[in-house]
Amino acid sequence: MSRFSAEVELTLRNAGWSSDRKVDIKQWKELLSGFTWHAIAERFLQEFGGIRVDVSGPGVNCAREPFEIDPELAVGEEDRFAQLSNLFKRKFFPIGEVGRGEFFLAIDEEGFIYLLSAWALRIGPSDVALDHLIRGVAAERLDPPVEG
Repeated sequence: MSRFSAEVELTLRNAGWSSDRKVDIKQWKELLSGFTWHAIAERFLQEFGGIRVDVSGPGVNCAREPFEIDPELAVGEEDRFAQLSNLFKRKFFPIGEVGRGEFFLAIDEEGFIYLLSAWALRIGPSDVALDHLIRGVAAERLDPPVEG
């Protein structure tokens, strides 16, 4: 069984992805040293880093927007990522942007992908999230954990 539907796999392949892809992330590790790296972010960027997916139009239940997997797009946003990580008790690491920079894409230490701006919206686990971004499935608003 394939990781992705035929439509999603074709879209990813057209953007430069392949299942055996392995990007050197050394330059990103140096440039983004102000962020908290974790193994999940490293593995995701090695496989998907540097691709740009050009989708548009209506989706399943929200508009499909282009997105880019490039953590450099968040340089200078270390404080925002730290604040949101603190608020939601997650280790958000930047992996790119959606649309024209309206949202950052972030991945947490469990492999879930989020849209971040002033708030966090969960898209899903990495493969599901890529499917949802490509097909236009709305993200769910994340609520901060209740202190107890």
